[in-house]
Amino acid sequence: QIPFQSSERNDVHPLILGGGASVFNPEPVAEFFDALLLGDGEEAIIEIVQIVRQAKLTGLRKKELLYLLSEIHGLYVPQHYSPEYDDKGRITAITNTPGTPVSVPRRIVSNLNGIDHLKRPLVPNAKIIHDRLGIEIARGCTRGCRFCQAGITYRPVRERSVGQIIELAEEGIENSGFEELALLSLSTGDYSCLPELLPLLMNRFTDEFVSVAMPSMRVGTLTQELMDEIKRVRKTGFTLAPEAGSERLRKAINKGISEEDLLSTTGNAFALGWNLIKLYFMIGLPTETMEDIDAIVELAKKTASAGDVSGCGRKKVTISVGTFIPKPHTPFQWEEQISMAKSHERINHLRASLPQRGFNFKWHAPEQSFLEGVFSRGDRRLSKLIRVAWQNGARLDSWSDYFNLDRWLNAAEQCNLDLNFYLRRRQHNEVLPWQHLKSGVERDFLLEELKKTHNGEYTPDCRYHKCQQCGLCDFETIYPIVHNKNQLAPPAGKKDYPNQKKVDSASVEHFTYLVTYTRIGKICYLGHLEFLQIIFRALRRAKIKTNFSQGYNPSPKVSFGPALPVGTESLCEHFLVDLPRPINDYSRTTARLNDALPKGITVLEIQAHGKRLPQEIVSTYEIATPFQLSRREKSALAEFLTLPQFTVERIRKGKRKQIDIRPLISAITVPAANRITLKIHSKSGAPGIKPTEALRNILQRNEHEMLSCHVMKTAWEEHKN
Repeated sequence: QIPFQSSERNDVHPLILGGGASVFNPEPVAEFFDALLLGDGEEAIIEIVQIVRQAKLTGLRKKELLYLLSEIHGLYVPQHYSPEYDDKGRITAITNTPGTPVSVPRRIVSNLNGIDHLKRPLVPNAKIIHDRLGIEIARGCTRGCRFCQAGITYRPVRERSVGQIIELAEEGIENSGFEELALLSLSTGDYSCLPELLPLLMNRFTDEFVSVAMPSMRVGTLTQELMDEIKRVRKTGFTLAPEAGSERLRKAINKGISEEDLLSTTGNAFALGWNLIKLYFMIGLPTETMEDIDAIVELAKKTASAGDVSGCGRKKVTISVGTFIPKPHTPFQWEEQISMAKSHERINHLRASLPQRGFNFKWHAPEQSFLEGVFSRGDRRLSKLIRVAWQNGARLDSWSDYFNLDRWLNAAEQCNLDLNFYLRRRQHNEVLPWQHLKSGVERDFLLEELKKTHNGEYTPDCRYHKCQQCGLCDFETIYPIVHNKNQLAPPAGKKDYPNQKKVDSASVEHFTYLVTYTRIGKICYLGHLEFLQIIFRALRRAKIKTNFSQGYNPSPKVSFGPALPVGTESLCEHFLVDLPRPINDYSRTTARLNDALPKGITVLEIQAHGKRLPQEIVSTYEIATPFQLSRREKSALAEFLTLPQFTVERIRKGKRKQIDIRPLISAITVPAANRITLKIHSKSGAPGIKPTEALRNILQRNEHEMLSCHVMKTAWEEHKN
């Protein structure tokens, strides 16, 4: 077992390294890590690997290795720094070990075009949240929202060139088979060449039905022209973040969004066919009053009214609310976080004030926000809290069904910690737990921005206005990189993509093929919907172009036989695929498809076929049981075939239902004491029966025993009356 604390691990244990956005205050977990990287990792990871490799070759001890690693720009070794506390629990000093830097600066990659991007992304077989190809088109944001940590810790703005973005998109889609491409940035709408980039991408991918999503759009940048481009394939979602309901509060937090811009954007989206708009707000922001809370309701109503004006059916507005959590390295790092009671009070006020019709209200649990606030600005003493909470059973606390605040409160009591201490307002001269970790933005700039909050003053974006003197850029190696359309050029060796219009479905040719394949091994534990996605993406990777369905969400025209029960292997699965061109070389197409499929799925044959699959089939299953069949059980199997009916009870969504399974099973044989063969009928749209479900009821065995059976589908045939 690997010890928790870095100080408890020695030369035989692996190095535990960390990185990412949360390391700008890693103190609550600092004792668990050997080293943490602040900032961009693409260049630093190579330096880290080289030093670790050399240390292993020379037999360097861990203590000496950590000293070498601390010399890497941006790498923080927590063991080299010790906080000191006063009798009230406040930090009075953070001292460094002799021979180590007093503070650790953030690592910054100067140019995104100069770093490698993942061109062969991992494609999960199971469904995940961000199930698409993501391309980072820019890093950094200087809009200057005063609550936003990423706006500080990722600046300056560094845009990737249009040519490289298109090249990465082509290679990524070709190698992954994803049907959606996401343009990623802290504020995608602020990418300077977006009006030129988006049409190029849509022209390239429209005929392949690859949609483009822009998940972080800013109000005012989402124009009607961009929406027209996006909907050429399918309408991806829009989430807009006003953050605050009133213009006064938006100005205080430096969120330069006018109500007019928001209503114009949402009105255009509704008019162009979007039926759902999501708005995100925060409660508990500095200087907030109940008038600002009421303004959220009024703004939501006006947004819905913009949909009514557009016509075209019923519109829905989703309002999501989260409690503001002060973040390190932001102007609000000294501010207070509101209590759970106040969060509940404001959420309940919003729930009561919003109309039920046409609105969907969601909120982040104040209890989780409370704990997030504790760790956001916490110190090293929280490492013990985490360990004790884990020992008390805390697991997967980001999931509401696992989260248990009492577990954490009990752990805090055991550690003699008052968690409310970490939500308090901080004095401007107080030593903060992250004070030795430098984002590059100067403390005086943050204090000036905090002052502007209370004065209602706005700070413009340095991309479009003069430098705001945050202290980060040296204008030699660190400076903003913003492109303009005059710099546009197609990628080397790439053609320009003309505007592609949707092909008239009546003019499309149809060539239908039956694909027979096996499904063996761990892949059988995926559900039917996940399996469909695997096939769709494999066809795209194999460059087998399919016809697509029409309508709101086009999908490949592929028809599957009855869903295979989860956990069941098969030697004889099949699907029907509709292609716009005939297959000329069957063996080559089969080989291409097999190369694109994951382990466990093998195409056996492709053959021309009619336009429909059989509506009713009989499948043969061979079941190997982990137990020997008793004489009674063998008799029960034989007797089953003589019965006029055999009713089983199912519970679906809390409702009980009786089903007669006798007509579904035409044959049962017992070739060995632990082997059973079933022939099961299945009809499209009609209730079916799983082999293990049938045997569980016939043999009167428990579900656990039946789940341990090995089930193989060995044959199928069309059932004809």
